[in-house]
Amino acid sequence: MTEERITETTSPSGDTHTTHTVVTDGKSGSGGSSWGILLVILAVAALGVVIFTQMNSSEIAKDDAMAEAANQVGNAAEQVGDAAQNAGEAVEGAVAQ
Repeated sequence: MTEERITETTSPSGDTHTTHTVVTDGKSGSGGSSWGILLVILAVAALGVVIFTQMNSSEIAKDDAMAEAANQVGNAAEQVGDAAQNAGEAVEGAVAQ
């Protein structure tokens, strides 16, 4: 709150003097709300970083799982091929006798 005071004094000889005084109640209170808003913005930014890293980690885990499954399918196909070759060789051996 700001208040302006005007004081007018007259000396015994008839001279008039006017004094202006401005009184305030201290500084404005906007500093506290600025810090609060800044803290909220920082908290939201930190939460966003955590969520982004979690999503990124799950994507990496999914990609790794798919690569491992593809390797396992390749190994199984190789085993099937080996078994077919062994069966073919066994049939050849039985026919040759």
